[in-house]
Amino acid sequence: MINNPADGAEIFFDDDQAVGEPILFLHGSALSRSIWRGLGYTKALGANHRTIRMDLRGHGKSMKSHQSSDYTMDKIASDIYAVLDNLGLPAAHIIGYSFGARSGLHVAMDRPDRVLSLTMLGGTYEITDGEIGKLFFPGYLEVLRQGDIEGFVTGQETRGRLDPATRLAFLNNDPLALAAYYDAAETAQNLELSQLSKITTPTLLLIGTRDQPRFDQNKLMARALPHARLVALPGRTHGSTLFPIEPVVSAIQAFWAV
Repeated sequence: MINNPADGAEIFFDDDQAVGEPILFLHGSALSRSIWRGLGYTKALGANHRTIRMDLRGHGKSMKSHQSSDYTMDKIASDIYAVLDNLGLPAAHIIGYSFGARSGLHVAMDRPDRVLSLTMLGGTYEITDGEIGKLFFPGYLEVLRQGDIEGFVTGQETRGRLDPATRLAFLNNDPLALAAYYDAAETAQNLELSQLSKITTPTLLLIGTRDQPRFDQNKLMARALPHARLVALPGRTHGSTLFPIEPVVSAIQAFWAV
């Protein structure tokens, strides 16, 4: 656990301290750093690399503010810099899913010197109006604002069964912090497509063909980013982006090998 010197936010992370280029894993919304180990990504990609997993603010064991103003991308990026600084690392490979992918994209634009490469899993540069509600269920934000995390999980399960690890991760959230985060995500975390041309970081876009509108947005991103490669994941939705892991791991390893 560290305190971000920018605003004092407590940020939790773990570090295997292995020898090799560092990988910083950034999870998706309503999840935590545990998803990467649980699905096998740290083991599959950890050979000859140092793996670091952090709980993004509002999630896991990190600070859980109930104010949406605490979830701007600038503040989230400052948490990432604080973790890297604490570990004495000038830069890392960033692998992010959804919220984590958007966070990594912002870092690559703001501080490209801190990103060796960026892998975006189910990520995008913008969240369109109403898109989060489509991923969860109508009225999800009102349920969270009422402090009803059980209702949030139950509402999500009306869209399909949650795997046990995801269900547990959802239940471990602070609903008011999650509501504040989603309020910011819908209003204060987007980038303009035109801004992407400034990003020089080698970027891998991994996106499910059934993950709309992100799939179409990723095709736009692949043209806008100067050093991007797009790999489609056939048949995958947003929720199934990360599993099974084998095609994802193979694509990342091939990307790094170039």
